[in-house]
Amino acid sequence: MRTLFLNPPSFEGFDGGASSRWPASREIESYWYPVWLCYPAGMLPDSKVVDAPPHKISIGQTVEMARQFELLVLYTSTPGFHVDVKMAGMMKDINPKLKVAFVGPPVTIEPEKTLLANRAIDFLVRREFDYQIADYAKGKPLDELPGVSFRKNGRIVHNPEGPAIEDLDALPWATRTYKRDLDITRYNVPFLLNPFISFYTSRGCPALCTFCLWPQTHSGHRWRLRSAEDVANEARYALEQFPNVKEIFFDDDTFNYRKERTIDLCRKLKPVGFTWSCTSRVTTDYETLKAMKEAGCRLLIVGYESGDPQILKNIKKGATVEMARRFTANCKKLGLLVHGDFIIGLPGETRESIRRTIDFAKRLDTETIQVSIAHPYPGTEFFEYVKRNNLITVDSMTDETGHQLPNIIYPGLDRGELVDFVERFYGEYFFRPRVIWRIVRKAIFDGEERARLAKEAREYMALRSKRKRFVAEQKAAAKPAPAPAESGG
Repeated sequence: MRTLFLNPPSFEGFDGGASSRWPASREIESYWYPVWLCYPAGMLPDSKVVDAPPHKISIGQTVEMARQFELLVLYTSTPGFHVDVKMAGMMKDINPKLKVAFVGPPVTIEPEKTLLANRAIDFLVRREFDYQIADYAKGKPLDELPGVSFRKNGRIVHNPEGPAIEDLDALPWATRTYKRDLDITRYNVPFLLNPFISFYTSRGCPALCTFCLWPQTHSGHRWRLRSAEDVANEARYALEQFPNVKEIFFDDDTFNYRKERTIDLCRKLKPVGFTWSCTSRVTTDYETLKAMKEAGCRLLIVGYESGDPQILKNIKKGATVEMARRFTANCKKLGLLVHGDFIIGLPGETRESIRRTIDFAKRLDTETIQVSIAHPYPGTEFFEYVKRNNLITVDSMTDETGHQLPNIIYPGLDRGELVDFVERFYGEYFFRPRVIWRIVRKAIFDGEERARLAKEAREYMALRSKRKRFVAEQKAAAKPAPAPAESGG
């Protein structure tokens, strides 16, 4: 079957979360590769991956594509689900013979809700979907595909799940699909060197963080590894095919979870001779970081989450504040840059714990940061916690443009205050003299960087203004109405 693998358009500037662990629009326009779609696409030579957001393909243009294909595989996300469902119906209207499959975290957790959302959706694949999609496109019936949910004789059938994919080396290289279908100059992440390429060296994450969507809903906690040789060979291929690439990003849930594996991989990457970045935990020791630096590593994305020891315990982070300090000091000693991720609104959050986190981040002083609002996605332990404690609200988790809004309330912390703390966090962090000088220095010596920083500043200030309006509206709504004046008798 001629197959369209679609990361659909929804909010302007929203990449759909098709591979990244941030299923919302970012402060600064960013696009990550739709890696999950590219593996099964690589098994089907006459297929096509359409990554609509970075390529600026509209809903109307996407819908028109339905005429050219027999099977649509749509990667959906919680924020974009309602738009994705409508689009699937529109595509089926144009081509009634089109078979429609939904994949992505939401379909794993709520398969019946997905199928009931629109009759246009013929089936879905829970968790990993590589081989099921390829086998269906080659003619295998739905009854024989593990992890598939579909309608049969007026009822919904859920096939038992099969085992996770163990032999990752047997999968096609995602970069071959990039070469065939994508324009790599469309992908941009502020803290990476651009243009960049990203792909996985592993799947799954053994860590038990209660809020993290992907291991709990999609890739699983079992950590499965590609061989070091296969990773190095794909890196060579990418550098040959995309000579303008400045950096490769290893987009694993956690790249350096095990020391021995990381050091072995670095031995294979070092002779290739290229710049790369990756995800990291603060549990990584100096020796491992040194091997990474010597093999070409430039930057680490690190989930610090909180500077409050109790919150780190509440979310089962498996790391401490002291580990984070030591790790960051080691990175600075080695000349490794760090992009730090922090979250406001995790279980047990108070004004005091947020203040500790802001002060902690400022002391760490990493190159850049990202501050998220905690979102309890269905299927996560965090979601069960907020439901059990009546902390979740009926409010949307995003605004009309896909940017984060809180849908949880803690005692003494309303929605407006959580958003206000995000802005305070960014303001206190970035408007420090040393950080301003760091940014200005880049702009002075690099014209391309100067233009990019100017664009990012405009985007950030526009969102900052919008957030301030939201906070003001929340405060106004919370004020008690004035008492009616007493009439004279």
